[in-house]
Amino acid sequence: MTKKEEKAIRILIVDDHAVVRTGLRTMIELRPRLQVVAEAEDAEQAVTLFREHRPDVTLMDLRLPDEDGISATLSIRKEFPDARILVVSTLDGDEDIHRALKAGALGYVFKTIPGPQLIDAILAVAEGQRYVPEDVEKRLQERDAFGELTSREYEVLELMVKGLTNREIGDILKVTEFTAKAHVRSLLAKLGAADRTEAATLAVQRGLVHLRH
Repeated sequence: MTKKEEKAIRILIVDDHAVVRTGLRTMIELRPRLQVVAEAEDAEQAVTLFREHRPDVTLMDLRLPDEDGISATLSIRKEFPDARILVVSTLDGDEDIHRALKAGALGYVFKTIPGPQLIDAILAVAEGQRYVPEDVEKRLQERDAFGELTSREYEVLELMVKGLTNREIGDILKVTEFTAKAHVRSLLAKLGAADRTEAATLAVQRGLVHLRH
């Protein structure tokens, strides 16, 4: 056995649920070579612990109590460009997946993934390989059917999901009601939605907008 084969793969788990972290740790440490070196429950702690431990692989949840996992990924990758991050999330929206990979994650899997497949994903990312399973890739391909939104359209969409009228949107964004209405029409076309209600539903489903609880 070579030294490379003997070397442990050191893992940081980032998830705000203790039971999830415990489950992941238990499953991971049943495998030789895999070692959990730290656990973080929010984005700030994730960056701090990454800086302290320099793990080989970080398992990153997207729903975190302070910032989201995409922000944490961006922060880590900015300071450590070679960081290898695997997103493990319940979020299956095509936009969530796109943003995570664009932020620098090497892989993206859903939390429903079978244990052996998750281990395969960790091993692949540890080697610097991209890991996007078929179900995730399918969601990414679906994204191509929609138009790309502008930054202003994202702002309008968030307000529209909250149920604001065109006039109210215009007042908040300091544009005319006519301009706000034009943005809404453009959004409906790009989302392939028949009306504002369907657009709001699609926005949440795709991960374009996240409802705060």
